[in-house]
Amino acid sequence: MTGTFGLTSIGFDADDTLWHNERLFHMTEQRFAALLAGHAEVPHISSRLLAAERRNLQIYGYGIKGYTLSMVETAIEVTDGRVEAKVIEEILAFGRAMLRHPVETLPHARETLSELAGDYRLILITKGDLFDQERKLAQSGLGDFFSGVEIVSEKTPETYERVFRRHGDGAERSMMVGNSLKSDIVPAIAAGSWGVHVPHQLTWAIEHDAAPEEAPRFRRVSHLGELQELIRQIA
Repeated sequence: MTGTFGLTSIGFDADDTLWHNERLFHMTEQRFAALLAGHAEVPHISSRLLAAERRNLQIYGYGIKGYTLSMVETAIEVTDGRVEAKVIEEILAFGRAMLRHPVETLPHARETLSELAGDYRLILITKGDLFDQERKLAQSGLGDFFSGVEIVSEKTPETYERVFRRHGDGAERSMMVGNSLKSDIVPAIAAGSWGVHVPHQLTWAIEHDAAPEEAPRFRRVSHLGELQELIRQIA
């Protein structure tokens, strides 16, 4: 299987690249802040929650389960340990609701994958809880387009080198497409692949990073529907 300029494999991020995700966290955070409104102002609650998420990433990893535990921890903090059991119960209900939330694919996702699948090996490369990511992939109906699926604990240059070697012809003949500069683009380019940034209107603060504008293999599209034309232009 050979594509343009030697490209044979294309990796795709999942959350907020192929389907909506961050808006669910944003909605839940609003509900969480309202639940604790009697104890602290909303900006303070949000700040404490983000700090808890940062602390807990190395322990719980990415995903809804870790987020739920971070909400519980934040509730204990902002109430000085006086949080009531019924509040903890409601927070746990928030987490369960998130894990049951239906998957909504982003515009152009299905059409783009369908058009590219005949010419390239498509690989899903995503972080997060194994069960939840598998659930979302199954519900999205996009699974058949991928020749490989990798659910990883972190996205580093070494991750991309390993994944593109396992499923393709190495990073230099691969492209990574995603909404996160920190996880999808910067490390993929460092591994030697192309990195195509597809900005999303909501991106988690922890995923922010500076765009590698000077990198020869960095590109940006406004939505997935522009990806095929970008590949043709590069050729």
